[in-house]
Amino acid sequence: MHTKEDKIAAFARALEVMDTLREKCPWNHAQTNESLRPLTIEEVYELSDAVLDGGGASLCKEVGDLALHVLFYAKVAEEKGEYDIADVLNGMCEKMIFRHPHVFGDASGRTMSAEEVAKAWELRKKKERAGKTILEGVPKSCEPLQKAFILQDKASAVGFDWEHPDDVWPKVEEEIGEAKEAVGIKVKKAPGRSGSSEVSAAHAEEEFGDALFALVNASRMYGIDPSVALRKACDKFQRRFTYMETEASKRGLDLGKMTLAEMDAIWDEGKAKGL
Repeated sequence: MHTKEDKIAAFARALEVMDTLREKCPWNHAQTNESLRPLTIEEVYELSDAVLDGGGASLCKEVGDLALHVLFYAKVAEEKGEYDIADVLNGMCEKMIFRHPHVFGDASGRTMSAEEVAKAWELRKKKERAGKTILEGVPKSCEPLQKAFILQDKASAVGFDWEHPDDVWPKVEEEIGEAKEAVGIKVKKAPGRSGSSEVSAAHAEEEFGDALFALVNASRMYGIDPSVALRKACDKFQRRFTYMETEASKRGLDLGKMTLAEMDAIWDEGKAKGL
């Protein structure tokens, strides 16, 4: 591993490279915050993929790509006279020091659990925002499944949560029942429950959203990242469907002309093989 001096030298080199690119490369010179935004989102997803793939050299590369974007945004702001990379880093340091009094402040040395730290973090963030609500800082453009998880997690940090994981299941079942009602499926209502059986696209959309939100809540209660779980389910579906498609072709069959039972039979073969 490198010394702190090596790291500082590497950071200085990165700043020099960014300055040179911005000055001498037409493409880099033309970029704005707006043009960088979709590219940054792509880089974050590539970083996420590298983490899920086990990290290593691939993760190192993706971290570097994202670091380039951090320098890029700071350089654009510097040219506008708004702030520079020193402001970015100093601001980050001040925030971390303020939010970790058990490390840097009067409470340093006090033993805290990870859960206690998370709750204290959210409460201190609320103080920082000077009157803004706890959920106000959740990114508007966040992917919906992850946004649901973040909203619930932030609410949980200040005590708005189920007492026990098992408590969430009646709510999940209730919301799924309401989604079924919204598309015209009759379900037995729990005592005291009201609901409309009217079928409308807007109503069904709302109820499906509530059901998904409840399932995300359930996954969070059991320590499961819903985005990771759904990604794995998608990968599994893709493997099995591809197997079915490939095997059908080998057997001279056309998926478009096969019955569902015939497709299910090949699907089950792939499932039996562990796909």
